Amino acid sequence: MYQHSDYLGNVLPMPVGKVVCIGRNYLDHIDEMNSAVPTSPLLFLKPKAALCSMHAPLVVPTDQGECHNELEIAILLDKPLTKASESDARAAIWGVGLGLDLTLREVQKTLKNQGQPWERAKSFDNSSPVSGFVPASEFPALQDIHFSLHINGELRQRGHSALMLHKIIPLIAHMSAFFSLDAGDVILTGTPKGVGPLVPGDKVRASLEKIIEINTQVVG
Repeated sequence: MYQHSDYLGNVLPMPVGKVVCIGRNYLDHIDEMNSAVPTSPLLFLKPKAALCSMHAPLVVPTDQGECHNELEIAILLDKPLTKASESDARAAIWGVGLGLDLTLREVQKTLKNQGQPWERAKSFDNSSPVSGFVPASEFPALQDIHFSLHINGELRQRGHSALMLHKIIPLIAHMSAFFSLDAGDVILTGTPKGVGPLVPGDKVRASLEKIIEINTQVVG
């Protein structure tokens, strides 16, 4: 069963909560998907059953069309937030890590065309693998974080938090204005361009600055 941990593998004594996500937070990803720029943050949720460890093999569905990678900066909260100020939002961050928003792309396209929510495409069990988390004190500048994803040795995604349309601290405060956030919740902050299919046998390397590097593989 998944438990939050730090980047050294130590289990963190906090509950496992929900995952709160933002879509379309990088212009290059919006362009690659031929999507419109939202007028306000595009939010959606994943249940705690979506969380799993990115350090273990990545389990992807193989019977519902392509399952795409969406690598993102993940934020772990250790304090509850309701209608929070930006200073309160900053103080509630325990740590920073990586997360994958695994997406059943063909399912999502069908749902979009029917005007339906995305949960069937994004909120299935194990759809949100996350890394261990680095204490927030190691990231005094949240808007200067680089991350990348390689698949089978080839660069697929490269991101920089400075390019987010909605920056991390204001985004968390905005989320808390609409629904309460809890200790143990994870915030996924959006993906840059480079989404694509993952298939069993793929070798995956994900990096956050020079602090986290994960090497794993995809299984069915």
